[in-house]
Amino acid sequence: MNGNQVFVHPQAIVETDAIGTGTRVWAFSHVMKGSRLGRDCNVGEQCYIEPGVVIGDEVVIKNGVALWKGVTIEDRAFLGPNCVFTNDLKPRSKIFKPAVTTLVREGASIGANATILCGVEIGFYAMVGAGAMVTRNVPDFALVVGNPARVQCYVCQCGNKLKFNSQEEALCDCGSRYSKGRDAVCAVDISRQQQGCHS
Repeated sequence: MNGNQVFVHPQAIVETDAIGTGTRVWAFSHVMKGSRLGRDCNVGEQCYIEPGVVIGDEVVIKNGVALWKGVTIEDRAFLGPNCVFTNDLKPRSKIFKPAVTTLVREGASIGANATILCGVEIGFYAMVGAGAMVTRNVPDFALVVGNPARVQCYVCQCGNKLKFNSQEEALCDCGSRYSKGRDAVCAVDISRQQQGCHS
């Protein structure tokens, strides 16, 4: 694996060749054959990545995270320590059903010990608070907390809280601009995602 500048700790098990340049996998993690990891990812200790998982570029996966078939993590997402992804809404020991898909959009962050029920979508640059229980889709740029997780406010791509004026527009200290519609917050001018909305 080191031939393409992938680092695999001697006490990690990596069974897939589909790993991008610059990715690091640390001790006691198991990346199974049939999973895909992009470039410049960091997989912490004691993580488990099942066949069928797709992980984009520059994703940070902290210690103790398990990802099951049907989970897709887009570029630059952050998965905090011991956050939990479920893989079955009606679990039984000996009844096997098709995987339910779960999507974490580009740039989204999931806090430590949060639980993500399968079948949901975490929006573009959304943030899930530590310990939250996510039972439904999280809108783009939303900060959700609690059990069940509910929207508390909206945040910039840089993570700062957005303050909307009477015209439902916000300008972050970092220079990014946003507009708030009836059902969504959209980035007006950040990076390659000109609108930043996935309605």
